[in-house]
Amino acid sequence: MTSVFADAAHYVALILRRDGLHAAALTVGNRLRATPKVTTDAVLVEVLAFASNRGAGSRSVASALVDEVVADPLTTIVHQSAELFFAGVDLYRRRLDKGYSLTDCMSMVLCGEQGIADVLTHDRHFEQEGFAILL
Repeated sequence: MTSVFADAAHYVALILRRDGLHAAALTVGNRLRATPKVTTDAVLVEVLAFASNRGAGSRSVASALVDEVVADPLTTIVHQSAELFFAGVDLYRRRLDKGYSLTDCMSMVLCGEQGIADVLTHDRHFEQEGFAILL
């Protein structure tokens, strides 16, 4: 079965009930419940950083989400390596006209290496690189 990549935008939409994409993230997440997912520890860092200044409640929900992702047998978390980091920096350097974050660049490189075409995100940057966004 083909994997999908789970981006920070998906996880943030899941934990923020007032997020405009919360319902869509829940719906798509339920639809893809049995689909293998890939994410990175850098994506999880982005989720925790997003919640870091939103108070104890948000920090608690974000850390619980990370625990769920880690425990999910259908989710593979790829850890940042020097190779992935520098491949991301290379893509970042080649896309100076874009607003891509380094985490996005590393994610795009990983998706390309693993043949992943679908991304759980609403981030149009992935679309600009030829990936299908699912939110």
